[in-house]
Amino acid sequence: MFRHIGKSLWLLVSVVVVVCGIYPAVLWLVGQTVFPFQANGSMVAGPDGKPVGSLLIAQPFSKDEYFQPRPSAVSYDASASGSSSLAPSNYALRDRVARAIAPVARYGGGPRQGQAAGPDVERWFQADRYQGQPHLVAQWAQAHSGLAQAWVNASPAHAAYVDAWAKGSPQQVAAWIKDNPGTPQPKAADLAVPFFVAFSVTRPGMFPADVSHTGADGKAMSTVEAVREGADIQSVFFDMWRQEHPQADLAPVPADMVTASGSGLDPDITLANALFQLDRVAAAWARDTRRDAGQVRQEIADLLRQRATAPLGGLAGEPMVNVLAINLELRKRYGAPA
Repeated sequence: MFRHIGKSLWLLVSVVVVVCGIYPAVLWLVGQTVFPFQANGSMVAGPDGKPVGSLLIAQPFSKDEYFQPRPSAVSYDASASGSSSLAPSNYALRDRVARAIAPVARYGGGPRQGQAAGPDVERWFQADRYQGQPHLVAQWAQAHSGLAQAWVNASPAHAAYVDAWAKGSPQQVAAWIKDNPGTPQPKAADLAVPFFVAFSVTRPGMFPADVSHTGADGKAMSTVEAVREGADIQSVFFDMWRQEHPQADLAPVPADMVTASGSGLDPDITLANALFQLDRVAAAWARDTRRDAGQVRQEIADLLRQRATAPLGGLAGEPMVNVLAINLELRKRYGAPA
């Protein structure tokens, strides 16, 4: 019996040494000598030489000068990788898709083919009527209270803006508390709907949005102000505009522009997606560099086609572009965004 136990122990030790020692050491040695870039996470550095991310994990880009990745159900958090659980009947999904389309929506046919739909959304918004009724912003907040609360929670500045309104509107706050006795001390998000209702009445055709300014010290600063146009209005109210204008002939958008990947961290977008964003990106860089927009557009389009790769050397799938890699190339070529 002891002889069999001894053999079993030697077998166990041998397996542990091979599997937990020799095998990982060989993989590490091969990875560090033959594939060091991939083995260390495919990390890339910015213009200052500091690491800015991995070519394998998507990250958000907020400026118009950069291409945007696919939507992420986990806010690009690699520690919480996963897909969206929103059903087609959930308005939050429709809202997310609408906000992704709004900045790049353009007409696909007719006399206005190729023109952006955003200015029409703004003009319709400024008229302040939806389905024949006034106070469009109030209707939006009352129909989608969750989105109104999400706006308040999106930034401390938004919450402070609502708190300032609450201090100057004790009657509206008291009326809300009367209707919701279980919350005698409401927070800013709790008052989102009455805030937007009051805002819509006092500032028709306007919406509170973050506006950037340059301070006396030359530093950029952001404040919440009532605006009549801009990206926020186009994004938030695009879906309501679309419902009021079902006959509008809009160009179809690439599927990966509005659908999240299974991980929420897909680092690549299709070339079609990148070309759909090209006008916005090129216009922003042309403005920053004070160059001809057509020339900048052609340069970036050529760069996209040079950097696009297809799976299996082009034998399968669509051409793809790595978002981080192309944005770093734009930064290298044109400098820092304004």
